[in-house]
Amino acid sequence: MDAHAHFVLLARYNVWATQRLLDAVAPVSELDYRRDVKLFFKSIHGTLNHLLVGEHLLWQRRFAHGESPSVALDSEVEPERGRLAQALKNGAATWEPLIANWPAERFEGRLAYTNMRGQAMSLPFASTLAHVFNHGTHHRGQISAVLTLLGQPAPELDLVYFLQQTT
Repeated sequence: MDAHAHFVLLARYNVWATQRLLDAVAPVSELDYRRDVKLFFKSIHGTLNHLLVGEHLLWQRRFAHGESPSVALDSEVEPERGRLAQALKNGAATWEPLIANWPAERFEGRLAYTNMRGQAMSLPFASTLAHVFNHGTHHRGQISAVLTLLGQPAPELDLVYFLQQTT
């Protein structure tokens, strides 16, 4: 599988895993949803906001436009639970068309962007994109673990499981 197809597949996985996680979080009480459960971003809500900031508001903007918005990784950009879930779904859905329009040689190049301090940055394109998707997987896994601790069913989010379901 070439890099282009690989990242399109990861974008599809990202949509699938985001939806499964949000479905699992939906029945959680508001108290448990916002409770400090000792995640790095404290609560399920805080961690979902971090995913929105990191994957979509920050890195997607860097990949699409080469710029970084001024937003802190621990920002609560969406306080309302339903709008946050919709923003995460919408953000996840925009990765595949973005990736599909990139020429194959772009994956061999570098990601040039301006960081929040106005400094020019240049990172290996493919490994940086892989990091973005791995980052989301990491935090979805943390939330799944919290769901288990809360006595809620945790969704199957494994990439191998996804591949078995889609082939």
